[in-house]
Amino acid sequence: MMSKILVIEDEAAIRRVLVKILSEENDKYELFEAEDGLAGIEKIKKEDFDLVLCDIKMPKMDGVEVLEAIKKIKPEIPIVMISGHGDLDTAVNTMRLGAFDYISKPPDLNRLLNTVRHALDKKELVTENKILKKKVSKKYEMIGESEAISHIKQIIDKVAPTDARVLITGPNGTGKELVAHWLHEKSDRAKGNMIEVNCAAIPSELIESELFGHVKGAFTSAVKERAGKFEAANGGSIFLDEIGDMSLSAQAKVLRALQESKIQRVGSDKDIKVDVRVIAATNKDLKAEIEKGNFREDLYHRLAVILVKVPALNDRREDIPLLIKHFAEKISSEQGTAVKKFSTKAIQLLQEYDWTGNIRELRNVVERLIILGSKEVSEQDVKLFASK
Repeated sequence: MMSKILVIEDEAAIRRVLVKILSEENDKYELFEAEDGLAGIEKIKKEDFDLVLCDIKMPKMDGVEVLEAIKKIKPEIPIVMISGHGDLDTAVNTMRLGAFDYISKPPDLNRLLNTVRHALDKKELVTENKILKKKVSKKYEMIGESEAISHIKQIIDKVAPTDARVLITGPNGTGKELVAHWLHEKSDRAKGNMIEVNCAAIPSELIESELFGHVKGAFTSAVKERAGKFEAANGGSIFLDEIGDMSLSAQAKVLRALQESKIQRVGSDKDIKVDVRVIAATNKDLKAEIEKGNFREDLYHRLAVILVKVPALNDRREDIPLLIKHFAEKISSEQGTAVKKFSTKAIQLLQEYDWTGNIRELRNVVERLIILGSKEVSEQDVKLFASK
């Protein structure tokens, strides 16, 4: 695959020397030229380059301005600055602004070639890393091609690389947890922990200790100091499931953690800094809960920077055949048996059901049909074993 290299240099003789050296060095380098910074920026807007070599002193637009402009337009492109003897201080400063490296005029052949090779290697690694981040573990794969699911996947692709907080809403059993895991796995925090907290499953008197930890003696059963979930998630993400069930006291502490990136263990007044991305989910109408005085409006606005609404299965029936196939393969693999097929009529009948329990209910029904149904699950099997 050809590597596209753009040389931005106002001195034609130096520009041609650079192009000649690089083109003779490697026949997989495709060289482009720009006689000044403005021309270079125009080319970068139109073409995808793998590397830019840019002079510092140029008319119309100097190299520092070109560097800053490229970092705004296409920040992933490595930029090597070309410096005259008197530009060395500026060249060093460009490294702080994001330049990959600099080479001096007249260019030393080995230094030039090594710098170009290293810069292209870095670009390749960055590209591979981006591709890997777009791939999500099969464990948390969202199955479906409906418009609603495609829209959610698009939102995740845009939001995951940022640190924006996300509030996921939708009925029970729709897959809100999968959305949270997708966000984490596609983010720059994927190497960190993804800590899950089911706020509805923890008694209200223990939720603060669970989230923020406690010191010894903070309450009767606090026999030793303990870190909380926010500390465990430091550098990663925390998923607050069923946040609508959280006590008002805990809500106030979560709000402080979001505002100041600090927490305090129960029984302590010592601040602990935390770097955590918060993803929350609920099956409740939080605006209605705010009206009732059960949920803090200021916390809602902090959490709901990005809203993701996960649809009920009844609203995405076109995805049911894909979900049945996915669950049949997964369940058969878990059980170490051959994958059972579902007849067309069996699938059509399942598409007509009222799935009040959503995807969770569908998975249970598929498992039941695999265990109890015929070699190929039939319409009759569905009528017998999938009754509501």
